[in-house]
Amino acid sequence: MATALPLIDASTAVCCAPLTREPLGPDDAESLATQLKALADPARLRLLSIVASSPDQEACVCDLIEPLGLAQPTVSHHLKVLTRAGFLSRSQRGTWAYYRLQPEALPSVAAVLTAP
Repeated sequence: MATALPLIDASTAVCCAPLTREPLGPDDAESLATQLKALADPARLRLLSIVASSPDQEACVCDLIEPLGLAQPTVSHHLKVLTRAGFLSRSQRGTWAYYRLQPEALPSVAAVLTAP
């Protein structure tokens, strides 16, 4: 069952100014493009939603393979992309990697795309 993401004051976590307020600079555009590219893949969106709806918004990579129907290296690649973009954090516990949602990342992207 899906769990709603917590509401966060996005005005304090925005990576760049909203598009309607001022043009993006080169660094802000690069940062936003990296985040949007990470989200622009169906498998990554599903991974993000699975982690977000997991208890404590954290999931073991071993629990993410079957729901996607992809090979473990492919799932790990997608998780790495989401981690580099700042949507997930990774912790190692024994032989397994656990991924946790970074709740400030999604509101940050949304704040840039929405009008003030």
